[in-house]
Amino acid sequence: MSASKPVAARGASKPARREGRTAGAERCRRKFLRFFPGGFSDETYIAWERDYKWETHERWEESLSREEFRRLLRGREFAEVAARAVRVEQRSRYSMIFSFEKMALRDAVKCEEGARAFAEGLYEFLHGAGQVERRFERWVEVVAQLPRRQTRVLTWPLVTVFGFIAQPRMHIFLKPNVTRAAAREYEFDFRYKSRPSWETYASLLEFAEAVRRDQRDLRPRDMIDIQSFMWIQGSDEYEE
Repeated sequence: MSASKPVAARGASKPARREGRTAGAERCRRKFLRFFPGGFSDETYIAWERDYKWETHERWEESLSREEFRRLLRGREFAEVAARAVRVEQRSRYSMIFSFEKMALRDAVKCEEGARAFAEGLYEFLHGAGQVERRFERWVEVVAQLPRRQTRVLTWPLVTVFGFIAQPRMHIFLKPNVTRAAAREYEFDFRYKSRPSWETYASLLEFAEAVRRDQRDLRPRDMIDIQSFMWIQGSDEYEE
């Protein structure tokens, strides 16, 4: 996500087709390299797409590392957990969630009941025992049951943003319109449903793994790079 509309770099090399890549994957690769000839190590890519997301993750580690998160829960400081989580995302150079989603979340955690549900549910999702499928399903249930005033809280960006910020090697962020457009360009069968569910999130993780596998020679480091690659394919910020 860039502050101004980018222009594709001229003279970027066109890689040879690799066996196993779809035509869509090849087109997406070429588009990515036209903007960022150096791939995921390209200085412009790092400045426009990676740095601010990684900096947001580092702020999370400073504010809500696993140990600090657990300490706050033991002290029943649920409102403080919620406030820190919201503040970390808000301080990002480019916000990952819409203003109406921020407002809905702030409203949802104003009361003690909402703050406790959010804090305990998020900790269980990030650090709980058991399979990630069950933890994700339970997190969706928690978000769905948060107090609501005017705007719904259960959106894909809100459900996925904190996992992505806290654990970018494991979790990915879902912006529905951009991600669906990227999947079409990539020729990946993304099984999307508007209501958050494990079925859709599992499909997104499969999409991420396909990108990681197909573009492995560009050396993506984590889900920040994978999500950025998808963003570049689907966002009108990167129209050619």
